[in-house]
Amino acid sequence: MKRILPLLLLAGCARTVAVPESLKPAANESLLRIVPAKGVQIYECREGSWAFVAPEADLYDSPGGQVIGRHYAGPTWAAVADGSRVVGTVKSRADAPVAGAIPWPLLDAKSAGGKGDFSDVTSIQRVATRGGVAPAGGCSQPGMQARVAYTADYYFFHAR
Repeated sequence: MKRILPLLLLAGCARTVAVPESLKPAANESLLRIVPAKGVQIYECREGSWAFVAPEADLYDSPGGQVIGRHYAGPTWAAVADGSRVVGTVKSRADAPVAGAIPWPLLDAKSAGGKGDFSDVTSIQRVATRGGVAPAGGCSQPGMQARVAYTADYYFFHAR
């Protein structure tokens, strides 16, 4: 019974969602895979307010499945099995439809090393986000960090 609860909580991940027109990939791209993620958004206290530093998340082969990759500063997505990785650049962004959730961006992606699972990725969408926004209010201790939990689905696209 203990294993069923986590699976049920993640069951809503890795599904197709409607995205705004501004977040749609180029017409010559097609969906390669949907990757659920769970991790934190890291913020640091700078001049009395929270500044985004980096993401830190595990990427899964399916909701509740095995870790297949990592997401970290860059922003970078790296495959565990083969070391392939891509670095993204934000192309467009939309507010998440759920309050308290980080935005949904569309990123251009470029291979940053190694041939493998992520090397052919040309665009990435982050959708179905939950959590991850900076703590409410200001902060008073410069350099202090906050690690805010989030989940998301990353849609990886490649050129046809």
